[in-house]
Amino acid sequence: MTIHTPTYSLHPGSVPLLISIPHLGTELPPEFAAGMNDTAPILQDTDWHLDRLYGFAAGLGASVLQAKVSRYVIDLNRPPSGESLYPGQTTTGLCPTETFHGEPLYGEAQAPDAAQQADRLARYWRPYHDALRAELHRLRAQHGAVLLWDAHSIASVLPRLFEGRLPDLNFGTADGRSCDPAIIDSVLAEVAGTRFSHVLNGRFKGGYITRHYGSPADRVHAIQLEMGQDLYMLEDPPFTYLEHKAAAVWPLLQKMLQQALASLARLTN
Repeated sequence: MTIHTPTYSLHPGSVPLLISIPHLGTELPPEFAAGMNDTAPILQDTDWHLDRLYGFAAGLGASVLQAKVSRYVIDLNRPPSGESLYPGQTTTGLCPTETFHGEPLYGEAQAPDAAQQADRLARYWRPYHDALRAELHRLRAQHGAVLLWDAHSIASVLPRLFEGRLPDLNFGTADGRSCDPAIIDSVLAEVAGTRFSHVLNGRFKGGYITRHYGSPADRVHAIQLEMGQDLYMLEDPPFTYLEHKAAAVWPLLQKMLQQALASLARLTN
């Protein structure tokens, strides 16, 4: 039975796999939207349609945790302290004040202050992470180990954040700290020989979720996948899901997750 709250939905699964989709949310509560610029409701930095692209996951027995509130309210993949995960590089913060393109989200003097950010942490950030942590603990207790797959997508060309065109599939394991090498190697083996370009620990090494929860010594293995949105959708409004493109992507996602689970089982047994 899927659990629904104002912050997230959680489908508890039966295998040691939790798929987290922290940037899927599109809700902009009126109290926040009222102080935002006209660019905010476009929600251009949303990880669009990942619930549909990973629609096979429940059939695999995976747990799936999905955000409901937009990252423009609060970014669930940033540290609660707000510190940058990529020092020296352009990125957005815990409560973003601009889009990936640098467009301001708020009018002058309307950005959330410290008290408002603390309120958003309590109302949205902490419930998502409490659910994530509890589900990881449940699956690890049941199976002995667990794989956390943090699912993301992004526009394939964003000059403000990276040069040129992003590789199709960007895997992050916090430079090898969040996941046993055997698991990520089994995932990358599925990509080899396909038409999709990929990189491991390139521009995207994994956000807060991957870095904070991934701990092989504690039998929690975490991988972030940041994929180019041109693989499965229109990258401009209305951000349409393209079934003919997605049909080439989701079978690969399924194979990667199946291989990761098989690798996890070999490590656990």
